[in-house]
Amino acid sequence: MIKFSQRAGISLADIDSLKIIHVSGTKGKGSTCAFCESILLHHGYKTGFYSSPHLIEVRERIHINGQPLDRERFTSYFWDVYNKLDKTKAEHENSMPGYFAFLTVMAFHVFLQEKVDVGIIEVGIGGQYDSTNLIQNPIACGVTSLGLDHTSILGNTVDKIAWHKAGIFKPGVPAVTAPQPALAMNVLKERAKEIGCPLHVCPDIEEYDAQGKDLQLGIKGEMQSVNASLALQLCHIWLGKVKRHNENGLAETITCKGDAEEMPKDYSFPLTEQMLQDNENGLAETIACKGDAEEMPKDYSFPLTEQMLQGLATCRWAGRNQTIEAQNITYYLDGAHTLESIQQCVNWFREDAEKEKKSLRKTILKVLIFNTTGDRDSYMLLRPLKACDFDLVVFCPNIASLRANNADQTNNTVTLESQMKRCLLNKESWDKLFDLENDGDQESLLNVAAEGSSHVISDPTPANKTRIDVTNGQQENTSAVTDKDVKHENQMPDTATNGHFSSFFSSESCDNQSQRFNQALEKLVPVSHCLPSISHALALASQGKTLLPAELNDMPELPSHFKSVDHVQILITGSIHLVGGALRIIQDIPDDGSETD
Repeated sequence: MIKFSQRAGISLADIDSLKIIHVSGTKGKGSTCAFCESILLHHGYKTGFYSSPHLIEVRERIHINGQPLDRERFTSYFWDVYNKLDKTKAEHENSMPGYFAFLTVMAFHVFLQEKVDVGIIEVGIGGQYDSTNLIQNPIACGVTSLGLDHTSILGNTVDKIAWHKAGIFKPGVPAVTAPQPALAMNVLKERAKEIGCPLHVCPDIEEYDAQGKDLQLGIKGEMQSVNASLALQLCHIWLGKVKRHNENGLAETITCKGDAEEMPKDYSFPLTEQMLQDNENGLAETIACKGDAEEMPKDYSFPLTEQMLQGLATCRWAGRNQTIEAQNITYYLDGAHTLESIQQCVNWFREDAEKEKKSLRKTILKVLIFNTTGDRDSYMLLRPLKACDFDLVVFCPNIASLRANNADQTNNTVTLESQMKRCLLNKESWDKLFDLENDGDQESLLNVAAEGSSHVISDPTPANKTRIDVTNGQQENTSAVTDKDVKHENQMPDTATNGHFSSFFSSESCDNQSQRFNQALEKLVPVSHCLPSISHALALASQGKTLLPAELNDMPELPSHFKSVDHVQILITGSIHLVGGALRIIQDIPDDGSETD
């Protein structure tokens, strides 16, 4: 990476002149950086923000003052960097950087040319060996919440992953981490000590003094309070070391060792004695792990300025806990792709969807559109989503359309066939969750049947409905009824006439038994399908309530009563690329709906 940047005319000193905030972690890197960007913008600084991946267009990865680089400048800067690298490749065995490495060099070039006051850099994968880690002297480093992701590259335990994430630490540069599991925190502490950098844990958001004003976050989600606190700490450090440009446009800097009384008044939060001492000695002042908040030095929290409060409240980060309202449809989008982030996505969706349902007082169809890729365990990611009680689940690849896909959203390293195979595996994982014998749902099924189906929509024999034969755990499709199926339509499976099932159904007619059993199954087992594109998935999910491309032929038939519902709630999650493809389509749909964040 150093050679690539030098060939592009960028020295390590040039990169360090960007006064960088460098952020690694598993979950919340982008949100934390977005909070930093918004806070520093509200303090009057010109910001540069490099993030990954993008949602719709690659230029989203490079922000100037809170906005993606426009197409004209992106094109100009792209060729600036590409031509310099191309002209020098013969001298370097024809080597050219890969996709992410090239964009990283380009981001530094853009920030230098645009003369930003601060470069906010999100790590791609890991930290130690990430392309962004050619940064030698950042102003501050941050580590967001850690968990299992990219395990084939970083390791399959959280302590191995923590080692990579701490690779961005630099001698004498303050580092801040979100609360971590004990194993991960121990590794962060050890690496901070080895490298010689001060490290502390960000406090709970409630510990900050909002000076009597409401502290609101512009990004939804229960983990955003942690990301916001980490961003506050990183901005606190940055503002303590870099003063505002003076009238002559000269950047005057101060160090952490400066006198607190000399701090410009518009910062209004002096460096703490603890932070000054940590930085001066290069020691890692740490808090042990999650649960030790009571040991945290009180002086790591500080009064929040009006600029900070405004920065937090107005921050936006697309594709994360995002809601878009359209006519008779609400889209819930979240790029969660780890177990922890999926769980918070479930909590967010259940709460917000239930609030909407109560306010609308209409019949609701709940739909999940899901995909996950790479080495991620789809069974573990899908399991929390079962609690959302979806009526319809659609699995599709991260392909917006089969007709005219956006080049910025095309993955040329995988085939459609391989992506569809993964979708089928995802569906198999989902189906396993409803295996009555393995998942302990026979008792749940009995309870549902005993209570009567209270589902908003119900149809005893829906078309193309997956029904589970509890005698052998096999799944059958009811779209083509055979003589064998008639047995299941007119009498209970043999297992249901034995044990605790028989006592419940013995007093009812066969027809009533069958109807109530199928109603119970419908509540427990949503309809599910694999489709070849996001366009197909959205068309099926919308039930004709919005206009979509006319490419969608041979769509699976759904229960007729699905179309009679008043409103559709669609959760799209499992992959940030899936969310990006969906956003592109939703934004192109002609509708008078509005977006809410």
